[in-house]
Amino acid sequence: MNENKKFRICIVGGGSRYTPGILKMLVAEKDRFPISTIVLYDNEAERQERVCGYGKVLLREYYPECEIIHTTDPETAFTGIDFAFMQIRAGRLKMRESDEKIALKHGCIGQETCGAGGFAYGMRSVPAVCAIIKDIRKYAPEAWVLNYSNPAAIVAEATKRVFPGDYRIINICDMPVGIMGMYAQALGLPSKQLEPRYFGLNHYGWFTHIYDKVTGEDYLPKLKKMFATPMQDDEHTGHEVDASWAETFRFMSKMVRECGDKFMPNTYLQYYLYPKHMVSIENPDYTRANEVMDGHEKRTFEMIEEVIAADKLKGTKYEMTEEDFNDGHATYIVDLAYAISHNTQDIFLCMTENHGIISNFSEGAMVEVPVRVGVNGVEALNVGEIPTFQKGLLENQFAYEKLTVDACLEGSYEKAWNALTLNRCVNDTDTAKALLDDYIEANKAYWPELK
Repeated sequence: MNENKKFRICIVGGGSRYTPGILKMLVAEKDRFPISTIVLYDNEAERQERVCGYGKVLLREYYPECEIIHTTDPETAFTGIDFAFMQIRAGRLKMRESDEKIALKHGCIGQETCGAGGFAYGMRSVPAVCAIIKDIRKYAPEAWVLNYSNPAAIVAEATKRVFPGDYRIINICDMPVGIMGMYAQALGLPSKQLEPRYFGLNHYGWFTHIYDKVTGEDYLPKLKKMFATPMQDDEHTGHEVDASWAETFRFMSKMVRECGDKFMPNTYLQYYLYPKHMVSIENPDYTRANEVMDGHEKRTFEMIEEVIAADKLKGTKYEMTEEDFNDGHATYIVDLAYAISHNTQDIFLCMTENHGIISNFSEGAMVEVPVRVGVNGVEALNVGEIPTFQKGLLENQFAYEKLTVDACLEGSYEKAWNALTLNRCVNDTDTAKALLDDYIEANKAYWPELK
């Protein structure tokens, strides 16, 4: 099936700081997942043109049989594509900075997917993502849409409603992949040798088992012991990380000891289980958005300019290395596309509608669970009943996410206020109203009008 096919893909959000990494991933996977054309699509022409300039040099040297083009026109971008890889950020990092600083002004978490910041970002993402998918469906009715735009849980709830029954839209997040990579590093095993069992909502879940595909051993008990001890900044990751992520990995040991029970928590649970602590360590004048703008984004575009100026990668410090060709984390989107196109039935952690998967949880909620992936989309593995503590947390979070999507699609001020009130990182009606009013003022160019 599709053994000799060369695919045409579109990277939606072509001007993103992540696009160069995706392009390198596609080069590394060219023998397994051959591509004829990569189309970059973005609404920021100048920024995207710079990224495409890097891509042209990369492909000329490493993948000359594949062409790359860029466009701001949806018909050009989507006509004839097999896959759309969606990674948009409505409002870019400047609006993320606004989200974070407004939340911190009110003593609340501003993180981009959690708390008040996640709410503000979700209200921007839903209209933008849905508008793009409508264009994709206009020009490429059969294309697969692999969406990893944040906040993924809110986006998944919205796409489920706006495009009911469209099984070719798959919402996936790289965070579980990153955590699995950390587990593999700690165990000294290849990432793809591990197979997870997991339940929750996106950025809000628990690993129940970590199986070895070869031996069948469940490494979860061993991992719980390993991660119960505070780790050094790069321990178990194998590379240097930004300051905020280093703090996350150190804090994970506390969550494992105090909140792990028999499971391993997703790192994002720190925001929901310890919101006071998380606010206390934030700098209201220099947030994660500032860290990214001054760090990864700046480095990425400096690299792009240097490659374009040199007109080469080979023989420079940016030459592709063996590590680039064996980056298990970076290949997860190609792994997903390959599983679909070649009907592999491999297991991924994806978001899908809860129809009895978690038997004692809300019907129809977009849960993040293990799924088998093939030519007909995703098929979830059964989770069964979950404990009362986890169920209570998840039901509260789902109610918040559902109300956020309601507010966005219906233009409802009341439901937006209710959503923020329910969020565990806000949890106060007066604070929720003050936050909402500030966010409305800051997001006039992005949000629907709320009445």
